[in-house]
Amino acid sequence: MAKLVLLSQGLTGRTHELKVDKTTIGRVDDNAFPIAEASVSSHHCEILLKGADVVVHDLNSTNGTFINGEKITESVLKPGQILRLGQIEMRLETEATAATATVASKASPPDSTVSMQRGVSLTDLEAGAQRGFDTAGKGFSKKDNKVNRIFLIIAIIVGVLIVVLVAIALMSARKPSP
Repeated sequence: MAKLVLLSQGLTGRTHELKVDKTTIGRVDDNAFPIAEASVSSHHCEILLKGADVVVHDLNSTNGTFINGEKITESVLKPGQILRLGQIEMRLETEATAATATVASKASPPDSTVSMQRGVSLTDLEAGAQRGFDTAGKGFSKKDNKVNRIFLIIAIIVGVLIVVLVAIALMSARKPSP
């Protein structure tokens, strides 16, 4: 059975078995696999089981969905590949890849070195948007929200119509009757 194994610090070792045809992943609790992390969108992606294939479909996430560092909208995820949602990384494992990892871990003693992320320095804060998280120079981009823009335009039009109708009603009420 296929499962996703989280690799990111603080979540390392947490897993989710892919038992159903469609598994949603995101920050909020109504997802089948919730990951409470700021870089993960509320409904980030879905995992679809199509025969022997595990297909990842991005749900218009803000920070993107990547397989082995390549941004995708929909792609097959193969055992052993790294899936990244925002800043969270996970690996697809099957019984075969898990057995290989177990044999490899028994062959060499575990590394006891722990890497710690450094905090933010004052110069990093002052640099601000000059540097992004991406080494490729592509920072996170704000999602264009067309629904709010359309709603605002309709609200303005309705507001103007109401003002015009009230003005017409007041003018007709003030006219002296013959």
